Amino acid sequence: MMMNLGNNLYHARKKKGLSQEDVAEKIGVSRQTISKWETDETLPDIRQAKQLAILYGMALDELIEFDVDLQEIQETIERMRDEVTNKIDWTKAWSKKYPILASYQKEVNITYYAEALCKLLIRLEKEYGYDELNSMLVLKDILATVWKKRSEKKS
Repeated sequence: MMMNLGNNLYHARKKKGLSQEDVAEKIGVSRQTISKWETDETLPDIRQAKQLAILYGMALDELIEFDVDLQEIQETIERMRDEVTNKIDWTKAWSKKYPILASYQKEVNITYYAEALCKLLIRLEKEYGYDELNSMLVLKDILATVWKKRSEKKS
């Protein structure tokens, strides 16, 4: 579902813990003006939109395309402690969205791929001095980059 600008403004303001009065005072408009922007009755001009973006700590394009769900997910990840994330069965959690994660173990020669990945992890540790976790994160990121490039070529 696409969010409209008014909704974006409302959620960005709430994320900063500001009232309509606070915002109105800081950018020099009335509280009613803020309300009209947030209900899409009117739109801020470009200067006012830029002031809002600065006040909310966002780039103007981020404010226009503000995605509350994505923002909340990112903030949740940042707040999670390692002890909590280690308790989560990520395969089970993601397999609800991607069923292959619950079934591939019966088809794929896991040992073959695990050995190849292990060699890459060890190589990252030796060549760059990364610890095990950072080596895994780098390898995961490289894999994600490769996946993204392959996906873009297909489009």
